[in-house]
Amino acid sequence: MATAYERYNLHTTPEKFFIEACDEGTDAVLVIDRVSNEMTLTGRNDIPPSAVTRPICGIMGTLRLVAGMYLIVITRKRNVGNLLGHAVWKAVDFDVISYKKTVLHLSEIQADQRFVWNGNLLRELAGQPELHRFALPVIHGFIVMKPCRINGKIFEWILISRRSCFRAGVRYYVRGIDSEGHAANFVETEQIVLYEGAKASFVQTRGSMPFYWSQRPNLKYKPKPVISKTMNHMDGFQRHFDSQLLIYGKQTVLNLVNQKGSEKPLEEEFAKMSSGLNNGMLNYLAFDFHKECSHMRWDRLQILVDAVAETQDEYSYFMVNSDGKTLTQQKGVFRSNCMDCLDRTNVIQSLLARRSLQSQLQRMGVLNVGQRIEEQAEFEKVYKNAWADNANACAVQYAGTGALKTDFTRTGKRTRWGLLMDGWNSMIRYYKNNFSDGFRQDAIDLFLGNFAVDESEGPTPLRMKKDWKFLTLPIVMLVAFSMCIVSLLLAGDTWTETLAYVMFWGSASAITATVILFNGQDFVDAPKLVHKEKMD
Repeated sequence: MATAYERYNLHTTPEKFFIEACDEGTDAVLVIDRVSNEMTLTGRNDIPPSAVTRPICGIMGTLRLVAGMYLIVITRKRNVGNLLGHAVWKAVDFDVISYKKTVLHLSEIQADQRFVWNGNLLRELAGQPELHRFALPVIHGFIVMKPCRINGKIFEWILISRRSCFRAGVRYYVRGIDSEGHAANFVETEQIVLYEGAKASFVQTRGSMPFYWSQRPNLKYKPKPVISKTMNHMDGFQRHFDSQLLIYGKQTVLNLVNQKGSEKPLEEEFAKMSSGLNNGMLNYLAFDFHKECSHMRWDRLQILVDAVAETQDEYSYFMVNSDGKTLTQQKGVFRSNCMDCLDRTNVIQSLLARRSLQSQLQRMGVLNVGQRIEEQAEFEKVYKNAWADNANACAVQYAGTGALKTDFTRTGKRTRWGLLMDGWNSMIRYYKNNFSDGFRQDAIDLFLGNFAVDESEGPTPLRMKKDWKFLTLPIVMLVAFSMCIVSLLLAGDTWTETLAYVMFWGSASAITATVILFNGQDFVDAPKLVHKEKMD
């Protein structure tokens, strides 16, 4: 199967777009009619001299909005490394061009459809095989590629996280699974080592607890999760693990949520579902991360690593030697989760990946017998920082801020500064989750094609009139609270008069705040397209 072109020129006229492939040995030009939307293939000689020309890095795809069709192109890219002879690029800048004057058809060998985030945007290319080389599959997630040295031996160390485009979204609006068994915030993380022609890989996954539950924001710091009472949990649960077992083989679930408080019912439901599935290829292990590591006892994470060591040895990893002969194959994966599948999950994944890497490097001859990765200070710094950066990338994409607990990932210990940064990030998350994530969820649904725009539908559904409470109550609360402060600063003639003013305005402020919290879901920025108010 042919690969996508690497270099392009975009030639624009009032009637058409001409996307010229500039790779050596090709004369192909993709022509997009800006009126009929028709796509055809031609040669360089058909590009009119009057066209405005500029270089681009690739086609992200086309998007239909209320105003019509748009062409999305990548205008700047940055090289992040070379993997098995193929350059890996990060798309940096984009341009969205209206068709008005003021695609994807790849084999499984080329791209896993679960992780092709621009598949919807490339759909216009899908029916025309001669245009396939213009289809540029794009993943959403994280990648780092580092040349490393241990014992004077240079090897390539790579970490890739790929976010699934199924049931994609933001932290509080997308939880659990959908009717097809796709889990929210599902991410496949692969660690790769390349040394003198030999290759090794270790894969882990993360994803929301795979049954029907929700946790929609309502102005409270931590909304109470709700398990659906109407959905068939076992049906969705089985759909999820049927696909996971088919793709990855055996599964060991590492559930890191709290086993008390609001998270306890979720852990109990997950345990019940796992037991009820009665599948010998699925193993369930609950580990109360916060309880075990309370009072800064982060060394106790080794308890979990030791508990699954035998299973990890059984699952092994994938490795081929320099001759291309397969030495080992990975027979199963660890599927980790916490509430968000972010902070706690990333810590555990980094520990399991290090244990696998220890074995891989010894087998390749990079590490000597008896040597440990933790003793290689230069590489250990690279390793910890990369996993912390991976945590931040995944957290920004799902929760809106960098990850928590990354001080442990970077340094191997928990610090008080790290606790302060966690507090700051938690406050930013609170604001974004309540007051900006609805719009972000709508953008994701539009990008992925979960919401189909009908040009004749009239006014955009994104513009909805707010209820009177949305403006009135916050103003009343702000005025009452301000008057309470003024009453304290500007005392009356007697202390009883001052107390009366303070109690009156303080009570008004408290009552208004209570009403706002009681109607919390009216004040948050909720999605308006797909994930409206409902049990997901």
